[in-house]
Amino acid sequence: MQVLRQFFLLPLLGALALAEDNSTEFAGLPRCGASLGDLNKALKIELNSNANCVWQIHRTANQTIRLIFSYFEFASSSSCETESIKVYDGPSTNSTFLGQVCNNTDSVPVFESSSDSLTFLITTNSEAFTRSFFAFYYFFSQESQIENCGGRLTGPNGTFISPNYPRPYPEFTYCIWHIQTARKSKISLQFDDLFLELDKNCQFDFIAIYDGPTTNSGLIGKVCGRSQPKFESSSNVMTIALSTDYANSYRGFSAQYTSIPLPGPAEPNTSLMCSSEGMKIVLSKSYLDSLGYKETHLQLNDPSCSPVLTDPVIFSFPLTSCGTVKTGEGQSITYTNTITASATGSIITRQKSIEIIAKCKMENNSTLEIMYITENNIIQNTTAMGRYNVSMSFYDSDSFSTPVFQSPYFVDLNQTLFAQVSLHSTDPNLLVFIDTCITSPKPDFGSPTYDLIRSGCNKDDTVATYPPLEQYGRFKFNAFKFLRSFASVYIRCDILICDSNDRNSRCTQGCISRQKRAASSYMWKTNAVVGPIRLKRDHRSADHSESLTKLRAEETPNLQQYSFYTLSFVVLTSNIIIVVAVLLKYHIRRQLGYGYQKMQSPY
Repeated sequence: MQVLRQFFLLPLLGALALAEDNSTEFAGLPRCGASLGDLNKALKIELNSNANCVWQIHRTANQTIRLIFSYFEFASSSSCETESIKVYDGPSTNSTFLGQVCNNTDSVPVFESSSDSLTFLITTNSEAFTRSFFAFYYFFSQESQIENCGGRLTGPNGTFISPNYPRPYPEFTYCIWHIQTARKSKISLQFDDLFLELDKNCQFDFIAIYDGPTTNSGLIGKVCGRSQPKFESSSNVMTIALSTDYANSYRGFSAQYTSIPLPGPAEPNTSLMCSSEGMKIVLSKSYLDSLGYKETHLQLNDPSCSPVLTDPVIFSFPLTSCGTVKTGEGQSITYTNTITASATGSIITRQKSIEIIAKCKMENNSTLEIMYITENNIIQNTTAMGRYNVSMSFYDSDSFSTPVFQSPYFVDLNQTLFAQVSLHSTDPNLLVFIDTCITSPKPDFGSPTYDLIRSGCNKDDTVATYPPLEQYGRFKFNAFKFLRSFASVYIRCDILICDSNDRNSRCTQGCISRQKRAASSYMWKTNAVVGPIRLKRDHRSADHSESLTKLRAEETPNLQQYSFYTLSFVVLTSNIIIVVAVLLKYHIRRQLGYGYQKMQSPY
C-alpha cells in the first residue's frame, strides 16, 4: 500500500514543482538586473559571458529582507575573482558588503538585510557558457516567532520536528538547529519522515545539512521531496537548516540523531573559552607530558604572560593583553593569540613542534571560539559558543550614577526617563551604538509597538541620545502610556558594537535614513530588554483599591456584631411588651367587678 501511495504521489509532486518552475521562469523579469518591490518573489536567472547585472530590492515597510540562493551554476573554470554574486545591505552596491557566492561556495547562501533594501550584483567572465541561478526573497519581521523553529540540541541523542508537523509547515519558514554532542564523537542524523515539495535541484523547499557549527560549514547534503535520508558528521557538531517558500506546503519532517564514539587515538585534551572579559586556554598536563614539554616551555605572543595554573595548564588573560591581535573581518571582531612550545635540544630534537592558535570570533549574536593545534603541520581544531555581555538599565538622573533596581518602575506621566546600555568587556577600544529601540505593552513585543529610535534616528519627539561614551550607549525620553488601558511598557533596543579605531564604522554615523544608508559597518549586533514601567497613578489606584478592600474586610465583623445586638434588643422588647399587656388586662378586669353570681329560680 505504501508503494502504491508513493507511486501516485511522486508524479503529482513533480507536476506541482514543474508548474511552479514554469511560473517562475516566465515571470517577465529582465535578463540582466531589475528593480523589485514585491513583498516576495522567485527569480530564475540565466546569464551568458561578460555580464554585469544589478538587482535592487526595496519596499517601504518596517521589515527586513531574507534572500536565498537555492541553486547556482557558474562556469566550471571560474573563480571568486572572475565570477560571483555580491550582496549588499542597502539600496546600492555602495552599501555595506554582506558577502558573496561563487563557484566554490559549499553552502546554500542566505543573506538578511538590516532594513527594507537589499542589492546583489552578478558578474561573469568571458567563457561561453549559460550560467543558471535560482533565488527567492521575502520581507519578514524580526519579531515574528514560529513554534518549534530551530534550537540548540546538546544531549547524546534526541529528536526534533519541523513547525506544525505533521500538519503542513508555514510559508517563508527559515529554521536552524544546532547539534553538539560530547567531544571525541560524531553525529548520525536519521530522517524518520520527510515530505517536502519535490524538485530535482531542491530549489523551493529544502533541508540543508552542514558538517560543523554554522551554515558556513561544509555542506553534507540538501534534500527535498519524500524520502528517509541518513547523514553523518565528521565531528561532534552539525547544523540543519529548513527553508520554505510561498507555495505547496507539506507535512515537513521528523528526525532523530545519535552520537557515535570516534575511534582512533585520543585527541589532545584542550579547551578554549571566550567571553567579554577575556580568553581562557586549558591544556592537560598529561597531553604536554606525552609531547615531552612542561609548562615552562610554553609562551603566548607576549612571553611575559605565564600560566595561572600548572595542573592543568591554564592561560587566562584579558582580550587585549598578552600580545592578543584584534582584527575586523566584515561584521565580526576576531581576537587571536598563539601558544608556542620550543624544543629543548641545542642541535637536534626528537620533540614535536607544537603551536596552538586560539581565536575568539565575535559575530552576529554569539561568540564563535576556535582553537587550532598544530603538531608538525598537523592541524586539529575545537569549537564552542559564547556571547558578549550587554545589559540595559534605567537611571534616576542624567548623571547615570545611580541605577533604578525597582521592578516595575513606577513613574509619572511625561516624567523624563534615563536609560543606559552597558557593554561589559576588557577591550577598551569598543563603541556601543543604539541603533533601534521599540516599545510594547507586552513582554514578547507583540502588537501594538511604538518606535523610540529607528536606524539611529529619533522617532519620538521627546527622545534625546547622548554621544557614544566608551562602552556605554545612553538616551532619555518622556514616559507615556499605551491607549486601551495597557498598564505596562517594555523597551527593547538593538545594539551595535564597533571597533573604536574604525572612524567609518556604523557607530560613528549617527542617524542614517534607509534611503541614505552608506557603506558603513558594524562588528557585532545584539539586543537588550528593560521594563516594565508603569504610571504612579495606576500604582496609587491599586493601593487605594487594596485599602478599600481591607477596610471593608475590617468592617464586616463589626456589622455582623451590630446586627446580632439589634436583633436581641428587638426580641427582648417584644417579650416585655407582651408581659405588660397581659398584666394590664388582668388588672382592668378586677377594677370593673367581673365575677360569678348565682341566679334566683322563679319557681
